[in-house]
Amino acid sequence: MRATVATLLVNTGTPAAPRSVAVWHFLRRFLSDPRVIELPRPLWLPLLYGVVLPLRSPRSARKYQEIWREEGSPLLYHNSRLREALARELGSARGAMRVEQAFLYSSPSVPQTLERLRLEDVRRLVVLPLFPQSSGSTTGAVYDQVGRALRRWRALPELRCLSGYHLLPEYIEALANSVREHWSLHGRNAHLLMSFHGIPLSYVAGGDCYAEQCQATAARLAAQLELQPQDWSLSYQSRFGANRWLSPATAQVLLELPRRGLKQVALLCPGFACDCLETLEEIALRGRESFLHAGGERFDYISALNNRRDHAQALARAVLQATADWS
Repeated sequence: MRATVATLLVNTGTPAAPRSVAVWHFLRRFLSDPRVIELPRPLWLPLLYGVVLPLRSPRSARKYQEIWREEGSPLLYHNSRLREALARELGSARGAMRVEQAFLYSSPSVPQTLERLRLEDVRRLVVLPLFPQSSGSTTGAVYDQVGRALRRWRALPELRCLSGYHLLPEYIEALANSVREHWSLHGRNAHLLMSFHGIPLSYVAGGDCYAEQCQATAARLAAQLELQPQDWSLSYQSRFGANRWLSPATAQVLLELPRRGLKQVALLCPGFACDCLETLEEIALRGRESFLHAGGERFDYISALNNRRDHAQALARAVLQATADWS
């Protein structure tokens, strides 16, 4: 019997190839979204097409070339393995619940995947954005695209959308496990830096709760690891444009830590469910270079949770909690 219950994992997306043309198309979709860039369209779109895309696409393509896997995009690879791991966990718990994946700005897209589920007569749907800390620029974009796609459905599904899981105990424990495993292999002397993706301060002023949730995740993880205040810190990465963003900036912190006598750092990105350009190139490569050049002696990047079983179990727990009343 065909399953009529589905979980849809949604992530940001990735270029189809590490080439300028493919990156141009991905960035065009990404940076055209008003959820991502909140400037008025008549002001932003000419700047996007005339300046940002021509300059940024070839630079980003070179960055993707440094991290591209034999299997393709790192994000697509890890996201697909995570979907499979979650399907196994939910299959053992709920039997017929299927798990699909979609991306906001690349294929398979949210509309494409939801249309397939509509044709397959899915009647109950859980949407799980892979953004532990909720923001209008990420989770909000998922809600927008799901809502638009469901306009095509005459027989609307029973819908549950998860708005984030930044304090889910199983998620915190999975993060803690990844750090403990790193310590067991490399020792516990390094300062732990938790780097989250940044957003403009204007978004926070408008009511976005993202920064508050990042701080809550970091504090809960530090407590779980029994860290003292001097043993860890929080920062924000991936700034874009001239706006004021959340601080401190990860790039600046990596320059300052050696000046404070902290010559060893282990860096974790708790807001990224899967490794991608922002973790593998910006942090594991460029972050390492800047830290060591500033006088640091050892830089360790702790991988994203990816398809770890405890990660899949945490997401399964979130889904099961959201659907506890579904038989």
